[in-house]
Amino acid sequence: MHRTLIPALIALSLAACGDVAKLPVSAGIGPKPELPEPRSSLIPTVHVATAVGWPEGATPRAAEGTAVNAFATDLEHPRWLYQLPNGDILVAETNSPPKDDEGFSLRGWFASKFMKRGGAGTPSANRITLLRDTDGDGVADQRSVFLKDLHSPFGMALIGDTFYVANADAVVTFPYKEGETSISAPPTKLVDLPGLPRNHHWTKNLIANADGSKLYVTVGSNSNIGENGLEIEEGRAAIWEVDAQNGEHRIFASGLRNPNGLAWEPDSGALWTAVNERDEIGSDLVPDYITSVQDGGFYGWPYSYYGNHVDVRVQPQKPELVAKAISPDYAVGPHTASLGLAAAKGNTLPEPFANGMFIGQHGSWNRKPSSGYKVLFVPFADGKPEGNPIDVLTGFINERGEAQGRPVGVLVEQKGALLVADDVGNTIWRVSSAASAN
Repeated sequence: MHRTLIPALIALSLAACGDVAKLPVSAGIGPKPELPEPRSSLIPTVHVATAVGWPEGATPRAAEGTAVNAFATDLEHPRWLYQLPNGDILVAETNSPPKDDEGFSLRGWFASKFMKRGGAGTPSANRITLLRDTDGDGVADQRSVFLKDLHSPFGMALIGDTFYVANADAVVTFPYKEGETSISAPPTKLVDLPGLPRNHHWTKNLIANADGSKLYVTVGSNSNIGENGLEIEEGRAAIWEVDAQNGEHRIFASGLRNPNGLAWEPDSGALWTAVNERDEIGSDLVPDYITSVQDGGFYGWPYSYYGNHVDVRVQPQKPELVAKAISPDYAVGPHTASLGLAAAKGNTLPEPFANGMFIGQHGSWNRKPSSGYKVLFVPFADGKPEGNPIDVLTGFINERGEAQGRPVGVLVEQKGALLVADDVGNTIWRVSSAASAN
């Protein structure tokens, strides 16, 4: 970058820090969140918690009636979790892939600088690691590289003897035999996914349906609001339905800016997702959300948010699409970066956590003060959210406003504990009932 630009950039970045939330985070939580008037500026509000990691012996704070311990430490940017039928835990150690040459942009320069500060600047390990707890004490005592040389892997699923991985640009498969701790076979591509150019939202997740015939794959947008042109958004901001055998696919739902977590709600059987909404219209907008996903449903992006709330920055508009945009089921706070999603069924935590969804909130960059940086629980009844959310794990931000950790993937494991991938703390946390904690 040319030296004469640096003072101007610094001045702009400081000027951008003026937008402060006027509402508490709680105002953007629930089935009917408050949606104030948008506030825009040339340079967005940037307020990133500097990643510092956990001091020796420190842990997050667990909810009343629960206890937390480190299931595994010294990982390399752990993001996503999956459990095999034999109880082995898989963790995707991963980060964003290299991008093609996009040329210089002021917005991109700021984004790269502040994302590195927040812990997102490390190269991707491109592997999936297997963790095994052989003595049942809640701590993994065996570790092996399950798969290596992947391409920014994220979602995982096992159907029969076929193991599926969602790389940043494709779903690939591997043969699997129960109990094996590593796979050496080369990948077989099932289906290409939108990747370069840019690959802005690179995390691709997947989940199988009950009979294993279909995979549902998340593909985030390539921009905030389509500012790079809608031609590079083809197939994005969507959940794909993919035939697990031959890779044939269609768009299952669209207008979802950046869907990540996927879960089947056990009472209704509906597919649910956790979605990151758009940025740069103020600290109070737009709430991220969890929602049931309708086949053929359109959820607004980029033209509107929360149903028919038009985003005037997007031109030209498409009122015919805005008119049919579906409002999400439940908001989980503005800019919380809610990524992980897991149904509560099968957990052995205290009664308040019996029915609902656990949400890994990675934490904000476009809100002042910070939001997210916690694991949240939303109670459900009859297949829908009901009641106030509960903090499950907090304390990821220290008293100096630094990020000791950032939670991402969440998983209810077979023994009933909740596992949480912390990509800044490089740890998998295990939350269990205090009454039964080891």
